[in-house]
Amino acid sequence: MKNIKDYDLEELKKELEQLGEKPFRAEQIFKWLYQEKVKSFEEMTNLSIDLRKKLDENYNICNFNILKKQESKDGTIKYLFDVLDGNAIETVLMSYHHGYSICVSSQIGCKMGCKFCASTGINFIRNLSSGEIVEQLLAVEQDTGIKISNVVFMGIGEPLDNYDNVVNAIRVINNPKGINIGARHISISTSGLVPKIYKLAEENIQGTLSISLHATNNEKRSSMMPINNSYPIEELIKACKAYIKTTNRRISFEYALAKGNNDYLEDAKELVGLLKGMLCHVNLIPINKIDNGTFVKSSKDNIIRFRDFLNEHGIVATIRRELGSDIDAACGQLRRKNL
Repeated sequence: MKNIKDYDLEELKKELEQLGEKPFRAEQIFKWLYQEKVKSFEEMTNLSIDLRKKLDENYNICNFNILKKQESKDGTIKYLFDVLDGNAIETVLMSYHHGYSICVSSQIGCKMGCKFCASTGINFIRNLSSGEIVEQLLAVEQDTGIKISNVVFMGIGEPLDNYDNVVNAIRVINNPKGINIGARHISISTSGLVPKIYKLAEENIQGTLSISLHATNNEKRSSMMPINNSYPIEELIKACKAYIKTTNRRISFEYALAKGNNDYLEDAKELVGLLKGMLCHVNLIPINKIDNGTFVKSSKDNIIRFRDFLNEHGIVATIRRELGSDIDAACGQLRRKNL
């Protein structure tokens, strides 16, 4: 049976027309699903009994079960969700001074094989549907009673490898009649799928594109991120420049600093040369320890020195606040390890 949360508003209108219903009914259903957060069609009390019966016969409402919930000493919460087919994913809720951010997964497993990411240890099983992506946000809001203000596609999986479902989920999250989170509060991360970066530029989604860069030359980046063998740095930077030109949006480059690997002053110099003149920001990440991982976090002094060098040479750089590392919920640590 079809998950009704897999449809954006325009698609749902077409579905309702096929059931012989007026398109405005889709807007009513959207409100029930994403603003009232109901878990059954029976709760949609301004719909006729006949329509509710039709919906119940043709669709289901995806409602995740919480398998495990861990809370960090810094307030970060990690959820292990049952996705109702025998698989599970992890989702992380983070608290900032500006509100609550959620880190959502886009796939069960990951194909990218990045050496610093715990998801590398998970076999790829399947893409999440758009409704399953959106359900992570709804399930967390239902559990906590809070209102999420920011969404980052940086959980398990490569978002642009599940392109259509991720874009569809963003349209539901962004829709004023849906969850109504502004596009500029939505970030999409990619390890560097160049063709999809060009495609995303044409979508007119005003979100933030985050590029997992992590190295400044092909030899080093390929050793950390196998995707670089398919789309080397030169092609990636060319695609990023085209994205900026098309969207006039700033790109965020993610750079995880590993001791004795990519944290030298020479790396900082190469990074300046690579990004000079681009509308961008560099987000420096103290690399997190993972099981069987070979990378070690760079020292605090070295990270600050790296940041200061970038800023002094015209590249805006900040150090990402570390959240949830004590419950393996920080950047690169998600892997469904409790299954």
